[in-house]
Amino acid sequence: MLKPEVESLVPGQTFDRRRFVKTALGSAFAAAALPVAAETIKTDFKGLTAGEVTIPSGGFNMPAYCAQPEGKKNLPVVLVISEIFGVHEHIADVCRRFAKLGFLAIAPELFARQGDPGSFGTIQELQANIISKVPDAQVMGDLDAAVAWAGANGGDLNRLGITGFCWGGRITWLYTAHSKRVKAAVAWYGQLVGAPTALKPRNPVDIVNDLHAPVLGLYGGKDAGITQEHVGTMKAALAASANPNAKASTFVVYPEAGHAFHADYRPSYVESAAKDGWQKCLAWFKEHKVGGSAGTDY
Repeated sequence: MLKPEVESLVPGQTFDRRRFVKTALGSAFAAAALPVAAETIKTDFKGLTAGEVTIPSGGFNMPAYCAQPEGKKNLPVVLVISEIFGVHEHIADVCRRFAKLGFLAIAPELFARQGDPGSFGTIQELQANIISKVPDAQVMGDLDAAVAWAGANGGDLNRLGITGFCWGGRITWLYTAHSKRVKAAVAWYGQLVGAPTALKPRNPVDIVNDLHAPVLGLYGGKDAGITQEHVGTMKAALAASANPNAKASTFVVYPEAGHAFHADYRPSYVESAAKDGWQKCLAWFKEHKVGGSAGTDY
């Protein structure tokens, strides 16, 4: 069963968990994400078991936030992949929104080996000190560990979905090509193209032939970073692939929205696009047999 407590470090581990968890995971906002907007949504804990858990992954104790209906088993599982800010209060709230609909939702802190993403005051510092040092291979292994943990703690791995935001949107595409267990994926404004590097050898446009499930991409028409040219390149790659999961993947572009339009705690929030995208996300999971209830207000 879920125990929202901090477990001890594995022998010889150098990462200082006590310093990392200044507050419980998901209970505060990252410094670089402040100030918090007035529209911030708060989902209660009623009927849920929710809190921080620790997942063993490659000799490392990885923190994660998990929310699920209290006392329930054989639940559909959804991986919730954070933005660059890590698993802060907004990501925890998204997990509780899924849990209210019958999912076991788990958000692993995928930056934990590199440090505390909540402690940097600017996006530039965060990118330089944490995000630029995280290898894709590490992330894929940590997500595999999170999936295994979910399966051992009430989740039905035959009904596995994944969704992610910004940095997590890119990871959503990549993990869907990595894991044969994924049944459906929803990527929110994640990077699609880019030059390969040692830590990021492939991007979504490079893995369309390997997708193990169809992906729904939710993107903003006014996004200056993930442009409509990038979306067009990705659409063309999906259409040209012989992979049926690539051909079944699709995009929804919100003309009035920019980047991070789902982030209700930030000025970038666009309520109409966020709520419509949420409904489409739930419907996508239901269509592809992941589970949960399609259709609810925040």
